[in-house]
Amino acid sequence: MCARTSLNEKRILTLSALLASGFAGGGLVLGLLVGSLVIMFDGVYSMVSLLLTLLSLAASRYMRKPSQGQFQYGKAMLEPVVIMIKGSVILSVVCYSLYSAVSALFTGGREVDASIATLFGIINVIGCSYAWWTIAKNSKRFSSGLIEAETKQWKMDTLLSVAVTAGFVCAWLLSISPWAQYEVYADPVMMLLMSFYFIKVPFDMIKGAARELLMMRPSKEICQLVGSEIAALDEQSPQNFKLAGVTKIGQELRVKVDIHSTSQQLDVKHLDRARRVLKDKLSKLSLDLNLTMNIAN
Repeated sequence: MCARTSLNEKRILTLSALLASGFAGGGLVLGLLVGSLVIMFDGVYSMVSLLLTLLSLAASRYMRKPSQGQFQYGKAMLEPVVIMIKGSVILSVVCYSLYSAVSALFTGGREVDASIATLFGIINVIGCSYAWWTIAKNSKRFSSGLIEAETKQWKMDTLLSVAVTAGFVCAWLLSISPWAQYEVYADPVMMLLMSFYFIKVPFDMIKGAARELLMMRPSKEICQLVGSEIAALDEQSPQNFKLAGVTKIGQELRVKVDIHSTSQQLDVKHLDRARRVLKDKLSKLSLDLNLTMNIAN
């Protein structure tokens, strides 16, 4: 990862941590005051987001330091480890909230002051939308797995805030309708629906990180690009170049190429040129390329 990208990654993660701390404090305090499962979940989620963002900051800072021989193959593996931890913690929060919502439904619901909760929801929607938009915009300019994970966190928080606000508006309308007695079930029902929806995001984070840790094939787009560039190089070269393996770990792309030749000697200059051409072609992926060329029998 280049120095500029690392600096911007640190700046974006710091901004995310500051915003998350504000939303966490507000959500927890107001959630306890009005007795809302949804607002407390929003506050707890923001608090978890803050702690996970601090973890990302620590990992980002550590990965920029020299490995001093402890990490023989680099520190790229740390990024999917952090993402897996973040996904696991978020998944645990969602599952606990789902359990709380089901328990509330079977114990008579929860009475909530919808007017105060709606005002809090509107403020949250504006703040979370700004954070999501800012981090997503920077994620496109400075690609990083940690920033992408942060974007997903804020996307979840924004959608959660929208759902909270819409739900409390519905609860207020229900309170002035002939079915006012069912208002107490609005909060746990909202929490139940949101839990089922949000459970997919952390699951996808864990799945993606696990694939990288197990060195499984990366996305179809990456495989197609690497395969097509090596096939093009094979057509232009007297030697035969065959893709032996490709994996993506964090921001590092590891490509292994086998060289098959019928001649007794290989032109070193030609191989160096082929390596430079392949690195130049794969630079469009904006990943740190680790290219290995082996002479196969």
